[in-house]
Amino acid sequence: MKNLLTFSFLILLGIWYLSFSATRLDRLHHRVETSWANLDVLLQKRAAIALEIAHSDLADPASSMLLTGAAYQARDADVENRSMAESGLSGALGLLIADGLPHASAPEQALLQELSVLTSKIRIAISIHTDAVSSTQMVRRKFVVKVFRLAGTAPLPVTYEFESDVL
Repeated sequence: MKNLLTFSFLILLGIWYLSFSATRLDRLHHRVETSWANLDVLLQKRAAIALEIAHSDLADPASSMLLTGAAYQARDADVENRSMAESGLSGALGLLIADGLPHASAPEQALLQELSVLTSKIRIAISIHTDAVSSTQMVRRKFVVKVFRLAGTAPLPVTYEFESDVL
């Protein structure tokens, strides 16, 4: 009788641990999805601001065309091409800002300030997303998660190359 109670307790403890692990993994996957959605919104806003800058008097015509193309490419890129498109937009914005903008009017200065604030937010969102991905990947590497297939059919989360770019 005592062995049966001990065995039952161990079975219940194992079931609880598996349930706890599956719930934790589900929360981590949700965190990855939420952090990516937040990052995606910020990147879309950056593309919109880049278009506004391109259509303002801040850039010369050649820079304006380059920035417009990079912004549209970043805004409309699919998952496979997203890294390259976002890196291209970062490069185009970097070139424009590196050239210096001494003739910016007050509304244009406001656009540049908004871009600066947005870039700071993007850096934070990237670090949050990278942390969420690494935490999820660490849990998914555990033996128990692999053996009992606690991740289900959820894809393994990944980071994108543009996340390591200096924006």
